[in-house]
Amino acid sequence: MGHLRWQQRRQLRLHRSMLRPDKFRRVTAFLSSFTQMPGGNPYPELIPRVPRKPLRVFLQAGHRDLRWNEPEGNWLANNLRVAAALAEAGYDFRLVLGDGGHSPNHGGVLLPDALRWLWRSDEG
Repeated sequence: MGHLRWQQRRQLRLHRSMLRPDKFRRVTAFLSSFTQMPGGNPYPELIPRVPRKPLRVFLQAGHRDLRWNEPEGNWLANNLRVAAALAEAGYDFRLVLGDGGHSPNHGGVLLPDALRWLWRSDEG
């Protein structure tokens, strides 16, 4: 049950920021589980249809994440679809692909740079 709640919190990061950009403007999403959302991943279709929010989004995925070579429930493919939607909608985002599977190691190494990128100055 605790793992499920942890997964749901990770899925809600982008969702919260889309609904409340006044409170949540910077998003980190390491190994995001968009594919596990009830009803599927809504973001590739939703992001381009709604007015752009003042967000910065840092995405990280492994090129051999869960179900990387399967047509359904492919974590890598869903992260790439969200990144493409953010790009098409003109968001300030960064996607970093790691050379591995579903592991927090790559995200842990990236965390300091991700935080610097997210909180960089708007000037210059």
